[in-house]
Amino acid sequence: MSFESTFVDVVGGDPVVQGLAGGLFIALLNALGASVVLVWRDPSRKWLDASLGFAAGVMVSASYTSLLVPGIEFAAAPAYRGLGLGPVELRGIVPVLIGFALGVALLDSGERWAPSLSFLVSSRLTGSGSESQEHDPRLTSVLLFTLAITIHNMPEALAVGVGFGSGDVAEGLSLMLAIGIQNVPEGLAVSVAAVNAGLGRRWYATVAGIRAGLVEIPLAVVGAWAVVVAAPLLPYAMGFAAGGMLYVIVDDIVPATQEHGHGRVASLGLMLGAAVMLTLDVVLG
Repeated sequence: MSFESTFVDVVGGDPVVQGLAGGLFIALLNALGASVVLVWRDPSRKWLDASLGFAAGVMVSASYTSLLVPGIEFAAAPAYRGLGLGPVELRGIVPVLIGFALGVALLDSGERWAPSLSFLVSSRLTGSGSESQEHDPRLTSVLLFTLAITIHNMPEALAVGVGFGSGDVAEGLSLMLAIGIQNVPEGLAVSVAAVNAGLGRRWYATVAGIRAGLVEIPLAVVGAWAVVVAAPLLPYAMGFAAGGMLYVIVDDIVPATQEHGHGRVASLGLMLGAAVMLTLDVVLG
């Protein structure tokens, strides 16, 4: 019995329920990564950079093999009845590019308002009533990092939901496994940032990492539901998820792994992550 058939036997054939199961799985692995800080007291910066590089490699490969290419193929199929944008010869690429641009725009706008939201939250936690009052810069830094990872998890969760919502269980499973695997180092990174800021290891550090992944559960369900209800939106949704993920990689993850003198190790981690995702795509496809 294949992994795909076992998954369907356990979860059922409803794409929305499958999206929920996928969201729970990737959030669970995020929580697992966040909890590692309880037993691994002091992970090195080099190891974290390599792990985040691995996560970026998984996301790069998943963006192309499980989102962009299938989205173009779906939109180019004779049976597709979308919005009819663009000439016939560009029918496959236009919806995906529109979704891609929207995903990039959303993540770019999120990066702009994240610092302001971080200050509002940190002010509440520290009891500061105005910008002129003192507040712990370490706490602000941790909150900003947690918020950034939460924003980053949004397109990943949507990608899993869209994968299952498309009706291709194998595609959904490959995305679920790949994004779940790369969520482990991301969850750990949030917890380590909290520990380095002097916050409690057993409480806030772990909770901060888990909280960053909780957004993935409802978004995975929304992604699957939206595609099931409006199948013509599938190429747009796939392009949207891919655009968001690639923006995160280029704008945040890769630059962050190059800041501490471990660029070579991080790059090797990225190559390994891409290879793992390609393997998953072939094995499950």
